[in-house]
Amino acid sequence: MNFSIQSIYNWYRDLLRNPKYRWWVVAASVVYIVSPLDISPDIFPVVGWIDDGIVISLLIAELSQIAKEKLQEHNVRADKATTVADAPVDVNAVQVD
Repeated sequence: MNFSIQSIYNWYRDLLRNPKYRWWVVAASVVYIVSPLDISPDIFPVVGWIDDGIVISLLIAELSQIAKEKLQEHNVRADKATTVADAPVDVNAVQVD
């Protein structure tokens, strides 16, 4: 069995980036952080908090990256809408006396 930290990270990131599973992964991550049952139990003062810290940092980093990408997409759409609205309009005006 090929086991690596990078493969687990890629799996976690891919699940978070999938809109269908995103909130399930966020909820599971929060439950894992709060739960005393995890890879290294929280009854060991520092060692028990390391895995929780890793999950928290991964969760925050990935969610902030997703939010940043959504904000950039929103800004691009807003720029396109502004560009179309600011285009000059050719009008054949006739002066009325």
